[in-house]
Amino acid sequence: MEKQVSRLEELKGEGWTRQFVACEPRLSEAVELYKESGYDVHLEPMPKADNPFDFPQAMTGSECTTCFEGSEENYRIIFTRPTKGGLSLGDELFD
Repeated sequence: MEKQVSRLEELKGEGWTRQFVACEPRLSEAVELYKESGYDVHLEPMPKADNPFDFPQAMTGSECTTCFEGSEENYRIIFTRPTKGGLSLGDELFD
């Protein structure tokens, strides 16, 4: 029997780390800040309350998603990973 891998496990396997859930205007601000800090950024849509399989509570950061219900399309889950071949935040300080 083949084991089904959740979307969270797939993302972790690709090196992504879950940061937090946001909507505009904080979403764009956070994406820009992470990119300026040397990270790749990936956004995942919020799962619908009636289809939570791909995104267990670890994905959204909480068991309770009541605040998001009915407006899930406005929110994104922010994932980051260090930019491949890029500088880390402190590298340029000592050049």
